[in-house]
Amino acid sequence: MQYFLNLSATIVGIFFWALCSTLWIEKSTEKYLYDTIESVPEKEFALVLGANKKGKFGINKYFQYRMESAAELYFNKKVKKIIVSGDNHIKGYDETTDMALYLIAFGVPDSIIIRDYAGFRTLDSVVRAKKVFNCTSLIIVSQEFHNQRAVFIAHHYGIDAAGYNAQDVQSKSNLTHFREIGAKFMAILDLYLFNRQPKFL
Repeated sequence: MQYFLNLSATIVGIFFWALCSTLWIEKSTEKYLYDTIESVPEKEFALVLGANKKGKFGINKYFQYRMESAAELYFNKKVKKIIVSGDNHIKGYDETTDMALYLIAFGVPDSIIIRDYAGFRTLDSVVRAKKVFNCTSLIIVSQEFHNQRAVFIAHHYGIDAAGYNAQDVQSKSNLTHFREIGAKFMAILDLYLFNRQPKFL
């Protein structure tokens, strides 16, 4: 009986701190996130966070909306260069190339696209933008829930970052927003407890 009481207390404690982490990240980044192209500040770089191009029924809408938002930033002269940062750890799966090709098909010049093939996690993408590609000021492109975490990480590392919110994806069976609570909690642990670094620098 005592075991189950202890287990229950532990679960409740973890859930409580996860919610606190979510609120902390959301509140501390809300003034740095933008929904309209007119309100986005001008910066040299955009950092587009990776997603799988393939969805269950065609193209993954998270991917599509992020690419459209990145192209919108470029064509409205909000950024001069675009870093596409994605996962490329197994043969036949290459988020980075998919992102670059999609942008090129939109009319974005290949010459302004920077490919980061080691964006395995959000932390990897953000930290590598600074330490590998020398970005100290950038606009991060993803959906709002993801931008909150990415901008929080960027600010922790001294990057002058804002987020441009791509259109979100609505689905009754979508668990992405629920999983984000755990992702934000892990981000706090990574930054303040584990001091986790990108897999490759």
